[in-house]
Amino acid sequence: MSLFKFLTSRTFFIQAFLAVAIVVVFTFLVIQFLDFRTNHGQEIKVPDLSKMKLEIAEEKLNELDLEVFLLDTVEFNADFPPFTILEQDPKAGSLVKDGRKIYVKLNAGEFTDITIPEFKDKTFRQISSTIKSLTLKEGKITYKPHIAKDVVLQIYQDGRRLRAGDKVKKNSTLDFVLGDGKEVFDEETFSSEEPADTLPPVEEVQPEEFKEENDGI
Repeated sequence: MSLFKFLTSRTFFIQAFLAVAIVVVFTFLVIQFLDFRTNHGQEIKVPDLSKMKLEIAEEKLNELDLEVFLLDTVEFNADFPPFTILEQDPKAGSLVKDGRKIYVKLNAGEFTDITIPEFKDKTFRQISSTIKSLTLKEGKITYKPHIAKDVVLQIYQDGRRLRAGDKVKKNSTLDFVLGDGKEVFDEETFSSEEPADTLPPVEEVQPEEFKEENDGI
């Protein structure tokens, strides 16, 4: 039988039909198998892991056939407990397939250290911008007799005097002692003694509200 006659014969069409049918059935079975393995149409709602310890989050996700993957520890956020989850991806409420990894970032254990800058002979206006850029807070401002107005004489934290180069935690509150500009220059009295390591008594430093004046900072 010639090739042409075979291609136009009834036997060829039957065999071709069977081959196509087998391919279609096989493709259908493969699709059904893949749907079954990937839980097609079955999605899991990602829980909120915020403020959870990593171990607790891992247990919770394991129950849902999900995985947790730690990306990094980020800068301390006081609104979150130390070493708890601060960020997650995908977000809480997202729908994912089982086996999906949930990427998380942990809150650090505490604020980082900040170095007190040099403040000798600087005005409060000058040092204030530096303090704010270092994410430190301004606390109480008191005045002390001194020839220079608003010059920074001393800096304290919780009653402890700080020197340039000392370390404090980020977000700490600093108290300032400034010159009142009312002291008359006297060579004998102007050379001040080393200030104490704790805040001076009230009678030596008269606290008053720090008000911005035209000749102030």
